[in-house]
Amino acid sequence: MVLLSRLLPRWSMLLALCLYLSVAAAQPLRSIAQSGAPVKYAAPGEARAGLCREAAQALTQFDPRLQIAGLEREASLRRIERMLEQDEIDVFLCLLDTPERRARFDFLSVPIYRVRHVLVQRREDERRIESYQQLAQHSRGLPVLVAQGSALARQLDRQGVRYSDAPGNDIVALRMLLAGRGDAVYGQDMTLAPLLRLPEFEGRLRLGEVALAEERHYLALSRRLPGATRQHLETALATLERQGTLRELAERYRRP
Repeated sequence: MVLLSRLLPRWSMLLALCLYLSVAAAQPLRSIAQSGAPVKYAAPGEARAGLCREAAQALTQFDPRLQIAGLEREASLRRIERMLEQDEIDVFLCLLDTPERRARFDFLSVPIYRVRHVLVQRREDERRIESYQQLAQHSRGLPVLVAQGSALARQLDRQGVRYSDAPGNDIVALRMLLAGRGDAVYGQDMTLAPLLRLPEFEGRLRLGEVALAEERHYLALSRRLPGATRQHLETALATLERQGTLRELAERYRRP
């Protein structure tokens, strides 16, 4: 017993040292922020860092092996998809899971947050559009605007809605709407709502009250990412979901 009591502190120190070395030796996961998506990745100096940036921080806090680097850089959604496919980055938070994307890279099974698909209309446009059928009818005049590269365009295509890509992001789409180049902007509630508070849009545009669809955003990853790292990510996300951390994070960003 005396010998065991003397050995235990040494074993504890050895285990702690091994854990430290394994964390220190772990290579950071390469990632990047999405440009033009302030709810997901806010600009430096903003009061809130962005939902997906905070989700990345929560992953690292839960498991120090999951260091995520590169979020100070930005790229368009289309460029991010190419980077995942070509193994230029290891992971990206957060992305809609679609068959087209699954043909190019992988997704984890635990959703990070859920979004509602809504419309933005000009303030004077009092029409209440409650279905894709109604939207398809209205789009026969002016097209519906959607951010270029967004997977949401495929949903419009499936529903027979005539649409036009806005080059860049949702801000460009909203500007095109004000210029009369579209009938409405189709996008995600958590992304569009904060943009409508910007001075150039406030009081001139309104968010539709009806959710046309709901979808989940996931963690996307390169197919070359090692299986052990995938498992660490899956375990961390599942635990954060079970603890309610992901839900609380998403609800904070739903509020103004």
